[in-house]
Amino acid sequence: MSGVVRRGKRKTDGDVGAPREGIRRRKARGPELEPRDLLAWQRTMFAAVTRPLAAGDRAQAKWFDGTSSARAVAKLIKPSKTLRPLERVEIYNRMYWFRLLECIATDFPGVRALLGDERFWKLAEAYLAKNLSRSFTLRNLGAKLPLFVKTEAKWTKPFTEAAGDLARFEWAQIVAFDEARLRPLTKKMLAGLTAETLRLRVQPYLTLLTCGYAVDDYVLAVKNDSALRAEASNAVTERSVNEGDIDGASDGKVALVRLRERVHVAVHRVDNQLYYKRLEPEAARLLRALAAGRTLPEACGTAFVRTNFLPEEQAEKVQAWFALWMRLGWLCVRE
Repeated sequence: MSGVVRRGKRKTDGDVGAPREGIRRRKARGPELEPRDLLAWQRTMFAAVTRPLAAGDRAQAKWFDGTSSARAVAKLIKPSKTLRPLERVEIYNRMYWFRLLECIATDFPGVRALLGDERFWKLAEAYLAKNLSRSFTLRNLGAKLPLFVKTEAKWTKPFTEAAGDLARFEWAQIVAFDEARLRPLTKKMLAGLTAETLRLRVQPYLTLLTCGYAVDDYVLAVKNDSALRAEASNAVTERSVNEGDIDGASDGKVALVRLRERVHVAVHRVDNQLYYKRLEPEAARLLRALAAGRTLPEACGTAFVRTNFLPEEQAEKVQAWFALWMRLGWLCVRE
């Protein structure tokens, strides 16, 4: 699997993180090696297959209790004509981890480009060691990566802030792609409602982000994608990334230092296509206030609390924003 080939060597088994929480509590003896029934056998095999890999992407030589993995697995699996028991289990152990690593790399290409392959794989392995898949779908695998980047800064420093912004931005794209879509607000639905009592919400698939880096420009440069429509996304049409901002080094790293900029971005979809759109600070505050359940007057007051816009300018902007947001289907009536 070329997508998960890693550069460099890992020093010890510990570099890939500790076993999952449920196993750690039974570390003294490990999973049952003489299962009483099918369920116990399945649990033991699950523990063996999902263990973090050792150096060289091999199965760990030591079992959970510190004894030989080869001897432990021999109590569960028979050898084949060409493979010993541990070698047979190792095939599935490697397949499991390679698949998870491939998913993380696919979902977070910006983080990978920022850190470079060697550091990214270490981050991914450390993250997965603490956040094994617990969902029926791999879609949710990277849900906790933004928080992990923030709380486990040793894997990303001195780029932790930028890596955190990118992780949040790229996870928001996954949310935008397949989160639920509610019935959007229409002019007909507004009839008979007053601004003082109207309470709105934003679509579940829409994520509002405030970042310290121009993550939208950065990811577009990484993906080399310039096909977004202007109305739904202004990241391409209103800004361009200078060639000097992108470091084309052979190790795959891309510099984000020159894209230091406070930005407000809405990540969303239109007609099942993914988009990201820059927002003015006031527009971002207005949407967040609406999402929090504020009435329209309250939300407008929050949006323009720190602004130099005159009242008539504020009214014009709100009118233009609402026209666009309704066209894009962002707004819904709160039940």
